[in-house]
Amino acid sequence: MPDSVDAAAVRRWCAAGLAALRRHQAEIDALNVYPVPDGDTGTNLVLTMSSAVEAATGATAAEVVRGAARGALLGARGNSGIILAQLFKGLAAGLERAGAQPVTGDVLAGALDHAAHGAYDAVAEPVEGTVLTVGVAAAKAAVDAAARGGVVAVARAASQGAREALARTPEQLPALARAGVVDAGGRGLVVLLDALVATLTGDEPPDDPIAAAVVPAGARPGATVERETGSAEFAYEVQYLLEARADAVETLRGALAGLGDSLVIVGDEPTWHVHVHVNDVGAAIEAGVEAGRPSRITVTRFEDQIAGRSARAEAAAAPQERAVVVVCSGPGLADLLESEGATVLTGNPSTRQLVDAIVRTGAEHVVVLPNDANVLAVAAAAAGEARAAGVRAGVVPTRSPVQALAAMAVRDPARRFEDDVIAMAEAAARCRSAEVTIAGREALTVAGRCQPGDVLAIVDGEVNLIGQDLPQTACLLLDRMLTGGGELVTLIAGRDAPEGLGAALRAHVEGSWPFVEVQCYEGGQPHYPLLVGVE
Repeated sequence: MPDSVDAAAVRRWCAAGLAALRRHQAEIDALNVYPVPDGDTGTNLVLTMSSAVEAATGATAAEVVRGAARGALLGARGNSGIILAQLFKGLAAGLERAGAQPVTGDVLAGALDHAAHGAYDAVAEPVEGTVLTVGVAAAKAAVDAAARGGVVAVARAASQGAREALARTPEQLPALARAGVVDAGGRGLVVLLDALVATLTGDEPPDDPIAAAVVPAGARPGATVERETGSAEFAYEVQYLLEARADAVETLRGALAGLGDSLVIVGDEPTWHVHVHVNDVGAAIEAGVEAGRPSRITVTRFEDQIAGRSARAEAAAAPQERAVVVVCSGPGLADLLESEGATVLTGNPSTRQLVDAIVRTGAEHVVVLPNDANVLAVAAAAAGEARAAGVRAGVVPTRSPVQALAAMAVRDPARRFEDDVIAMAEAAARCRSAEVTIAGREALTVAGRCQPGDVLAIVDGEVNLIGQDLPQTACLLLDRMLTGGGELVTLIAGRDAPEGLGAALRAHVEGSWPFVEVQCYEGGQPHYPLLVGVE
């Protein structure tokens, strides 16, 4: 048995942990007591751990864990992924604090203790009976074992302590007791600690029935109970990466705590991952803007998750022949596309998220509409993975939600699937798209030099107009686009659109282009106050 852990062993553990999470992914997903955006805990842990494994490099054990922590932070999905990123961060800090000596049992125990308490402190309102409780119990067992044995004894004690704490989670969290399950995140941590023991000893992890045997799976009420984290008072989950100073993040923490619950902010200066449940999405994002520079913003409405899960259950019971999966940002856009019959993913999904969405439709044929040039490659990869899983998936290369609306308008289930995909692609191509946004910095564009705060009208990825007034610039943009012909204009107002923008633009088109039909929607998308489509 080894008496210490080196960099190679840590890398093996990360890879083994990812493989183990994949094996238990469906089981952990099934433990969720409320269908929230991080309700697919097993899936989110797999995605986060995948990012951690990719970044797990270095010459020492501490460096490898620090790399894994960074990867987990950047790839964190859902509340469970953020907690995992914080655990890796604390583990790295604990190893670094111990210095360059080999990672012996007492060093590993101290690092696990530092990680568990760091994760606990990172959550604004920690709840007993969750992964935080399981982590603290594992750390205590590890510290106790360090006085009696080496690194293997510490790892085994941590695993056993976590397992015993997991079994007690229904006693600590009433929502778990009512659902008859143990905590999903805690189960994921047990899987990772079992993988650590297996890496050090070569032993197979125990065939542990504890996660599924509290109550038979068929008897669980599932989505009929309260949320495992956070109250039902808040309707949206907001997540983003944030580039900011540590003092600004402390101010942000206080601002977000006043807006909602389930607040977790993890990371190190300058990069942080922010997670919170709120009702005022705009205020949560604006608080991030005041603190620094947010990116990878995702907003998910809990009600959509419930509806989405119900729809997936119905699809599983009676499989449909065709479905459409659409990527977009903004609650209004999501509602609009869902009303057209699409399954919607918000934000910037990974390949795995897209594959899961495709498979969960229950359809034999699925069209994917990426709606962003940056998502095209991911969509193509996801379609390939879905085809390997037996789903006939095709990608229509839409670059804007207005093109998605055009494509969905011509769907015809009576056509052959391949012909339908071609018809949708042709309709999307006939829809010229543009965006209006605000310049964030000085730059030289094909339309001239812009300054911060200038209004930019972008057509086919190139700046076409630079203005000072958003409605005026939007009117000029519409005139330029309609000069080339068009019968239908689609306007989608963003989160930061001036009040009355849609009405003003409708009046302009009706006055200047009387034979053109105008459709206006409130999309709520970030970054772009206006999206335009001309068909």
